[in-house]
Amino acid sequence: MTDYVLVHGAWGGGWTFDRLAADLRHAGHRVVVAQLTGLGAHATELNPAITLTRHIDDVCHQIAHAGFSRFVLVGHSYGGMVVTGVAGKLGARIDALVYLDAFLPEDGQSLWDTVGEFEHNHYIDSQKFTPGLVAPLPGLDNPRLGRHPLLTLIEAVRFSGEEAKVKRRIYVFAAGWQPTPFTRFRDRVKGDPAWEYHEADASHDVMGDQPEQVLQILLGCMGN
Repeated sequence: MTDYVLVHGAWGGGWTFDRLAADLRHAGHRVVVAQLTGLGAHATELNPAITLTRHIDDVCHQIAHAGFSRFVLVGHSYGGMVVTGVAGKLGARIDALVYLDAFLPEDGQSLWDTVGEFEHNHYIDSQKFTPGLVAPLPGLDNPRLGRHPLLTLIEAVRFSGEEAKVKRRIYVFAAGWQPTPFTRFRDRVKGDPAWEYHEADASHDVMGDQPEQVLQILLGCMGN
C-alpha cells in the first residue's frame, strides 16, 4: 500500500481529483485530497489575506492528521507551488514528488515570476472590483471554479534544503493545452536525469483527459 496526497490547482477544489482518488483507493491505497483554505469545499473561507504559506500549512496539517509517515505528493497547476513548499518542510518523507502540468518554481520564485504579461494583466484587472481575489483565467470555463486569493500568486517559495531529500521527481506535461505557461518547465526537466518526464495528449485537465495514463504513472511510484 502507498499513501498519496493530491493538491489541486487555482480556482478549483478537491473535486478535480475525484476520479483519480477513487481509482487509487480502488487499487488499495490511502489518499488525502488536500483541501485548501478558501477554495473548493472551503470556498466560504475565501478572503484576500490567504497566502501561499497558508496553503502549504493546510497540506502539512492534513498529512499529519492522516498519519502518513511516507507518501507520494502530487500537485496540479498552482498545486505545484504548494507541493514545492511542502517538500521544503517534509522532503525526507516524500517517496515521489509529481508535478501534473504544474508550476515548478525555483528558490525565491513566486508564481507571478514564472508567467508573462497576459497572466499579469489578468491577475490585476480581474480583481479590480474584488480586491485581492482573482477570477479564473479565460478559457477555464468550468462553472465550479471560483475566485482565487492574489497573495498566493505573488508570495515566493523559499527552499530549506529539505526538498533536496526527495529522491524521485516526476513531471507530466499536457501537450494539448495551448497556449501553455508550462513550456519553460518542460524544457527544464526534459532530458534531465534527475527527472522522470512524461507527455500527455491532454488539455490542462490532464487527470480528466488521460485518467489511465496518470493513474499508471502514480501507481509506478509504489515501493519507492
